[in-house]
Amino acid sequence: MAFTPTALTLPFYPFKLTQKLGQYYIFDEIRKKQILLTPEEWVRQHFIQFLINEKKFPKSLIQVEGGLVLNALQKRTDILVYNLKGEKLMIIECKAPSIKLNQEVFDQAARYNLVHKAPYLAITNGLSHFYASINHLEGKATFMEELLPFHEL
Repeated sequence: MAFTPTALTLPFYPFKLTQKLGQYYIFDEIRKKQILLTPEEWVRQHFIQFLINEKKFPKSLIQVEGGLVLNALQKRTDILVYNLKGEKLMIIECKAPSIKLNQEVFDQAARYNLVHKAPYLAITNGLSHFYASINHLEGKATFMEELLPFHEL
């Protein structure tokens, strides 16, 4: 059954959607290809546009679905953002709107960040969004009210 796009609490963006054999695809401008439209992909594409258009993150510093190895297992990071020096800045975990954001979701992103060691972490399901500043030396996360613009991180 094909996913039908739903409203999120992120701004509306004019995505390029196509339909093939009863399935919707969305054009990912970071990966430069059509991606099967799932509920999680719908959230990921909205959040990418939110980063670019609202928070002024440069497209060239955004990596989508990058691989990582955690405890000898191959995993993938939904979105990884770099700073202007090429250092990892933020890891973002995206979930489908039907998935509640809870400690388990935050812990998943935090586990991935054990590998990346980014100073910022975000989780989103397109309806709710949580942002944290991570102090790796003290092993502490400080939650932030909102995501700061790129130039302020």
